[in-house]
Amino acid sequence: MSKKINKKKFHKSYIVCKCKQVSLGEILHAIKENGATDIDDIEDYTEAGSCCGSCRSPEDDVGEEKLELYLSEILEKFVK
Repeated sequence: MSKKINKKKFHKSYIVCKCKQVSLGEILHAIKENGATDIDDIEDYTEAGSCCGSCRSPEDDVGEEKLELYLSEILEKFVK
């Protein structure tokens, strides 16, 4: 389980994908209500990760200022 997601609490209004302005709440809805089980599913339901891809995982984060939360971490915590 990701240490980063456990150390800090994020509100559902937290913007995970800055390019498409997708919030944590929208991503959680895609997982819990639509059955998203991987990053491609989340992209299909929310468009998160479909632009620059930096929000997909720490390895994909090409930005100089790194993000605090990634789609891969959310999936790791909420998809069983």
